[in-house]
Amino acid sequence: MHVIAVRTALTWKGDAALPCEPELEREDLCEAHEVDFRSVEKAKESLPNMGYVAELFRAMGDSTRLAILYLLWKDPWCVHDLATILDTSVSNVSHHLRLLRTMRLVKATKEGRKVVYSLDDDHVEALMSEAFTHAGHS
Repeated sequence: MHVIAVRTALTWKGDAALPCEPELEREDLCEAHEVDFRSVEKAKESLPNMGYVAELFRAMGDSTRLAILYLLWKDPWCVHDLATILDTSVSNVSHHLRLLRTMRLVKATKEGRKVVYSLDDDHVEALMSEAFTHAGHS
């Protein structure tokens, strides 16, 4: 097993970690740490491609899109109703819905002359439930 003992305190300057004096040590940094390179390499190899998941969270990170998702989590709505509830234009809501559809977060269903939007599936409902449960957790 390849193990290296590291005994340095670090301070952060911009994005770079720099060695610092012992009196400047941060509580969240290890004083001594042994790196198990075999385990580290195994963990690196197990990382999936994070691209889609990052895009998913980026899509959910916009407050208007999150409000749309929240409303659709509760009930299906048409674009005009969503625009009225959110006090914004139909064009703006339509733009956000298009992106949410691309990310497979919402789906559109034609009901007569209306197009009604809802969350795409149970996974999206679970994401919303967990997010708002976590946000309300103290």
